[in-house]
Amino acid sequence: MVITPQRNIVSRTWGTSVGKKTVIATTGAVFLLYVIAHMLGNLKVFFGIESFDAYAQHLREIGEAIFGYEGVLWILRVVLLASLVLHMWAAFSLWYKAKRARPVGYQHRQRWEGSYAARTMRWGGVIIFLFLVWHILDLTTGTVNPLGGDESAYMKLVASFDRWYVALFYVLAVVALGFHIRHGLWSAIQTFGANSALKQNALKTFAFVVAAAITIGFAIVPLSVMFGLVR
Repeated sequence: MVITPQRNIVSRTWGTSVGKKTVIATTGAVFLLYVIAHMLGNLKVFFGIESFDAYAQHLREIGEAIFGYEGVLWILRVVLLASLVLHMWAAFSLWYKAKRARPVGYQHRQRWEGSYAARTMRWGGVIIFLFLVWHILDLTTGTVNPLGGDESAYMKLVASFDRWYVALFYVLAVVALGFHIRHGLWSAIQTFGANSALKQNALKTFAFVVAAAITIGFAIVPLSVMFGLVR
């Protein structure tokens, strides 16, 4: 008689495709909530320098009495970083498993076999990751920002997007993010079992509307700076 050793919840989750998809969906939900909050914060730039700088300062002072200055912000950064690592590793693991299962690619792939967003999830993820690195160096640390790290958040944002190539890179990244969210949200809904044949079209429309709203909400900021609407 062969006794199969019991696996803990981590190995049981990580060792299955369903478990990895759940990890991707859960960490994706964390990112989606953050992205929506971040987008709404960015839109404060249209209310002027005082409003935007007050928002940026408030983020650093949340929970200061308990966690210290920027304490909550650092907790959020750690959670996002951990989510990013888990999200990327689970996605890579699923891709590698699928590649090993079919080492020889399809000779002919029908157009209906996966949407454009699904086929470009990996490349979109790479673009988003590279943009995040640049975004942190630009607007968080000020390392590559023309004004450095000591200027106000509003002025650094304007100075950054005054460079047309940075603004266009930002727009490209948020378009990639939109595709990623559209397919990712739709996949997460399926992973969590909130899907049915009757709801399919409505849920696809919901995923598209959310992705489009986020894309427009982010892209409008650099474009407004580029065209002189925000100075």
